[in-house]
Amino acid sequence: MCCDGRVPEDSNIADLATDLRVVAEEVAMEAAAFVRRRRPEVFGAPGGCVATGAVQSKSTPTDPVTIVDSESEQLIRELLRKYRPDDAILGEEGGGDAKDTVGVRWVVDPIDGTVNFMYGIRAYAVSVAAQIDGRSVAGAVVDVAADLLYSAATGQGATCRQGSSGAADPLSCSAETSLSHALVATGFSYSAQHRRRQGELVASILPVVRDIRRIGSAALDLCMVASGQVDAHYEHSLNPWDWAAGSLIATEAGAVVKVPAATESGTSHVTVAAAPGIATEFLSLLEDKGALEPL
Repeated sequence: MCCDGRVPEDSNIADLATDLRVVAEEVAMEAAAFVRRRRPEVFGAPGGCVATGAVQSKSTPTDPVTIVDSESEQLIRELLRKYRPDDAILGEEGGGDAKDTVGVRWVVDPIDGTVNFMYGIRAYAVSVAAQIDGRSVAGAVVDVAADLLYSAATGQGATCRQGSSGAADPLSCSAETSLSHALVATGFSYSAQHRRRQGELVASILPVVRDIRRIGSAALDLCMVASGQVDAHYEHSLNPWDWAAGSLIATEAGAVVKVPAATESGTSHVTVAAAPGIATEFLSLLEDKGALEPL
C-alpha cells in the first residue's frame, strides 16, 4: 500500500488497481465493523426504542438517513485521507464534486440499504470504489450482517470471502441461458413519480422471467449477480455510490453491465447487470419495454 497516497508516474493501471483494491477492502471492512457495532446502540433490539435524532429525511419523507450513515462516511473519509490523501472523494452523505472524474476518485456509500438497516432486515452494505478518469478500477462491498467481503480490480477477477480471515473464493455469475428461468433483482426510487413508472415496468417484465426480487440494496444486488444468486439486476435512478463498486464486481465475475456516466448523479438513467447467457435477450426485453431510457 502506498502510504502517502500518491501514484508513481510509472505505475501501470494493473498495479495501481491492485493497490486501490487493498485500500478499498480495508476501508470497507473497518466501516462495516463500525456499522455492525453501532446498530444495536442506536436502534436497540427489534421493537425497541430508537435513539432521539437518529433518523432524518433527505429527498423525500420516505428517504431516510441515520446518524450511523453519517458516522460511517466520516470514518471512511478519515481512512481514505490516511491512505490516499491526494485523491478526491464522492460520498452519499458528505457529497463531493460529482463531475470531478480526473485522476483517482473514491465513490463511497456508507450504508447502502438504509431502510433495511433501520428495520433490522439483514441486507445492507458498505460500498467503497476507486475510479480513474470516471471508470471503476477497484472496489469492495461488504454485506454487513453476513460479514461477507466482495471485491474486484479491473482485469483481475472478483472474489468473495467470509470476514477478514476467510479464503477469497472467485466469483462467477450464473450459467443461465433462458430468460424465462431468470431470477431478476430490482429496486425503486424514492420519487413517487418514478416509483409509479417502475411499478409499471415490473408488471410488464414479471410475466417474462422466473421471478422478481427486491432486496433493498443495489450494491448487494450487483454482488448477487456476480455470485450467481440472481441472474440479472436492473434499476433506474441510482447514484454513482450505489453502483461504483458493485458494477465492477459484477463485470469481473463475467456479467454484461451497463451503468450511467460517472458524472450522472441523481438522474433517472438505468443500471443493468446480467449473466452473459441471458444478457442479449434481457437487454432486448428492457429496450422493448422502454426501460433502457431514462424514466
